[in-house]
Amino acid sequence: MGLPNYPPKPRPGDRVAVVSPSAGLSGLFPHVHELGLRRLREEFGLEPVEYPTTRVMGADPRDRARDLTAAFADPTITAVLATVGGDDLITVTPHLDDAVLRANPKPYFGYSDNTNVLNHLYRLGIVAYHGGSVLVHLGRPGKPHPLTFDSLRAALFTTDWYDLTPAPEWGDEPNPWERPETLADEPEMLPGEGWRWQGPSTVVQGRSWGGCLEVLHFLMATDRVPSNAELAGSVLFFETSNELPPAKQVYRILRDMGERGMLAGFPAVLVGRAKAWDFDRPHTVPERRAWTDEQRAAVTRALAEYADDPVVVFDVDLGHTDPQLIVPNGGEVRVDAAERRISVRY
Repeated sequence: MGLPNYPPKPRPGDRVAVVSPSAGLSGLFPHVHELGLRRLREEFGLEPVEYPTTRVMGADPRDRARDLTAAFADPTITAVLATVGGDDLITVTPHLDDAVLRANPKPYFGYSDNTNVLNHLYRLGIVAYHGGSVLVHLGRPGKPHPLTFDSLRAALFTTDWYDLTPAPEWGDEPNPWERPETLADEPEMLPGEGWRWQGPSTVVQGRSWGGCLEVLHFLMATDRVPSNAELAGSVLFFETSNELPPAKQVYRILRDMGERGMLAGFPAVLVGRAKAWDFDRPHTVPERRAWTDEQRAAVTRALAEYADDPVVVFDVDLGHTDPQLIVPNGGEVRVDAAERRISVRY
């Protein structure tokens, strides 16, 4: 694919788009949405611009695509931020105007179901950013998490290398949005234990590709992933969603990637800390530890069967857990197993 095409970055004072190409949860939880917008203004100095479907649940996929295309087309908009994820963005991306996106590349921030957009932009040759959301991260209860905001600030405004940092504490038990009074309460956090490394003691540098593992499976099923040749030599990164796919499902998705010949081409793999708690499955802390152990074992098994001895780093805070570090999709990543260091170029 050649050199990464990094879009120009916004500057404080700029207008940025706030869109809901997946779920319009901002309309159901306006108190969380407004907190996120306020922090976008006060913490980052950016002026959010909403679009017609930003606060609409169940909007027609064509209307959501129209809003996203309009955000890229507007010359006064310098970045695009998704409000949250969802589960049907795969029906939206076919309606995007690729000529507009190519002609007006802009930094796009989103995770979870937004993996569809990140992959779409990747295939257009545009670097996008896995992470950041108005509701979950800008609207975090209590106060902003410093690691999340430092990473997001660097990804928004800088173009240099940035070292990811293991979280000294982490959490995956969010406060219920249905209760506005909980916005004042800090989420429950657990002590961090650092990253877990496997594989050779070497340095890998390459383009990044990945996202939410379940969405990557959707993309494979619809044949919307880059070719093995395009991905060869890249750093794969993935994380699992709040739907808590069991270890058996994680293994099977990775097995499918292996059968396609994809896993053999990745010399390094970054695995997001597995989310192990949700409102309908409120696992205890010991149950969460067992869950994440099973997830690591499933990943290790699949990579042992299909990959060529990659460097593997587990428990990187890049997904559905708190804090969240931003990873460029299609950008440059350096994984230094000797120094136990992960760097990304924003």
